[in-house]
Amino acid sequence: MTLKGQNIHLRALEPEDIDFLYEIENNESIWEVSNTQTPYSKWVLKNYLENAHLDIYEAKQLRLVIVFSKTNERVGCIDLFDFDAKNSRAGIGIIISENFRNQGIGKETLQLISNYTFTHLNLHQLFANITVNNEASLLLFSNFGFQKIGIKKDWTKINGTFVDEVLFQFINEK
Repeated sequence: MTLKGQNIHLRALEPEDIDFLYEIENNESIWEVSNTQTPYSKWVLKNYLENAHLDIYEAKQLRLVIVFSKTNERVGCIDLFDFDAKNSRAGIGIIISENFRNQGIGKETLQLISNYTFTHLNLHQLFANITVNNEASLLLFSNFGFQKIGIKKDWTKINGTFVDEVLFQFINEK
């Protein structure tokens, strides 16, 4: 199974994920990463979940839940966004719950989603946008083989200060 690793698996969103999504989407400490400025209501998230079944070719995005296989506990989400079938690329974003960080889950998630996108979606490349102050993500993506291809100057405003954003790209050479 492409979306099953040694310690985790990735699965589609389910209606019972609403409380987990509510917690993630309303965590102000990660709003800078998700470009969020206002809280999400459960009603909005319920509507989102009702449409989460749409095909990536239709919705141009895909969100999967990262699940710790031993306990079946939700530990994060992985998003594919700006899906472009014509040019065979998509953006990628990962959120790992704080108590599961620095345990190799991000690396395993990147491996699983990369295999999936290159095998099943026939993508040629993935890209990620990471602020320069997000050291853990910069390290994760660099160590995985994503190449830094540019800097967007003063791209994201965090607590009243503009921060640069690094653009990473991973090209599937196969």
